Amino acid sequence: MIREKTIDHALRTTWKAVTKLYNREAGKHDSTMAVAMALLHIDHENGTPSTSLGPSMGMEATSLSRILNNLEDKGMIYREKNPNDGRSVFLKLTKSGKKMRDISRESVFVFNDTVRMNISEEKINNFFEVTDAIKKLIDENSFFK
Repeated sequence: MIREKTIDHALRTTWKAVTKLYNREAGKHDSTMAVAMALLHIDHENGTPSTSLGPSMGMEATSLSRILNNLEDKGMIYREKNPNDGRSVFLKLTKSGKKMRDISRESVFVFNDTVRMNISEEKINNFFEVTDAIKKLIDENSFFK
């Protein structure tokens, strides 16, 4: 088996390259890709329950907690008690958080537009078809029985 020809290698190295690209861009704004991703997953109008943020981002609570504390220290988010359930907290964006979210959002648009300008719609559709099929196989526990 040639490592470079394995599907997991292609996924891993491509994601690493995307991460480096986004971190380079985020660094121009004294940020990181993880911070940008968190800001993008917080509803810019109503906020987001803190308990739903981790699962929507695919992150563990410990890593997410550090990011959220960092965002709060930088004044980009604040926590507000849920008026309907005092046990839960909403994460809400501040004015500077919304500004950074807009910058992050624009970077995602630039990435997607650049890919779409350089790769045919058919190949992009095939890419999504393949990634959906892989996720389905994982959800069905089709591996390592």
